[in-house]
Amino acid sequence: MDRRRFAQLSAFALASTQVRVSAQSNSNNSASGTRRVGIAAVGLGSIAEVFMRAVTATPNARITGLVTGHPAEKGVKFGALYNVPGNSIYTYETFDRLRDNPAIDAVYIALPNSMHCEYTIRAAEAGKHVFCEKPMGISSAECRRMIEACRRANVKLMIGYRIHYDATFRKLRELVRSGALGEIQSYQGGFYGMRNKQQWRLDRSLAGGGSLLDLGIYPLNAVRWFTGEEPEICRGLVATRDKGQAFATVEQSINWMVKFPSGILASGGSSYEQSGTNFFAINGTTGHLRLEPAFVYGDAILKYTGTAGDTELSGGGPVYDPDQFVLEATHFADCVLHNSQPATPGEEGLADLLAIEAIYASAGTPIA
Repeated sequence: MDRRRFAQLSAFALASTQVRVSAQSNSNNSASGTRRVGIAAVGLGSIAEVFMRAVTATPNARITGLVTGHPAEKGVKFGALYNVPGNSIYTYETFDRLRDNPAIDAVYIALPNSMHCEYTIRAAEAGKHVFCEKPMGISSAECRRMIEACRRANVKLMIGYRIHYDATFRKLRELVRSGALGEIQSYQGGFYGMRNKQQWRLDRSLAGGGSLLDLGIYPLNAVRWFTGEEPEICRGLVATRDKGQAFATVEQSINWMVKFPSGILASGGSSYEQSGTNFFAINGTTGHLRLEPAFVYGDAILKYTGTAGDTELSGGGPVYDPDQFVLEATHFADCVLHNSQPATPGEEGLADLLAIEAIYASAGTPIA
């Protein structure tokens, strides 16, 4: 049911697809002679387009396979762009044949959330490493199954938390952990103003939940990453003021608050239909920071301001399309090549889902 519904929705967007891409060599080695990891993109929607462009800019990876419900359209189109031969273009029904393709070392899963678990497990069983977009799954139970499947198959599992690889976020995390803002008391974050054009995100059977799984997960994950703690108390409130059918199965807006064992408080919110921005704020006893915009990608400048004692703080950095994805893809390929643990493994995705489940349960709208 999920695959059929997804195929119906994705067909509407097919004709308007626009692609910018650098030429990709057919060689399995980079110019320096380093072996490049072959990656098959699973699901060829907008975020997969960004990822595939990013791979062409890495020194250690290349696109060697495609999985799509539209092989005669998207398969042919992207196959030509990335020099992927016809026998390396698969459908969801022929997905398991990846196991027999030595040019494919790994998969990048960019499917609707409810399909992440199935295709991660099938990829692992085919002996392929997995880079899965966030959210990792639609329940903590799914996340555990994905982790176990990859462990059993001895393949890497990385979740697409791109801000962990961004220079501005890493700089601010180091600043916070240095004590420059004193003892941290609270975090706030939000991601608003994105009426999503991907209609499957408003279908609970495909998305698993509302904007918290898509937008709100950014500030929630950032807080967990910065504190290095897991929340012990989670609270949430949801609201849907729209009287039409757009939000028939998921909430229009959600606000949440969590408390960590150290006593740090954090709050956030997200919505598919609120005019607003995306931001991340940190309050300490001797300083504070605000990053805005914080979570977007594609030709934007992340800007922060604040104070550390008597010192004024300001700065930022660009997130040009597809920079953060280049960093992610390079790291993932490096982990495969050198048998190292990804910085954002499956356990990171599981921790987010545990918090998300607790927030939704507190709001009276459990998702699992």
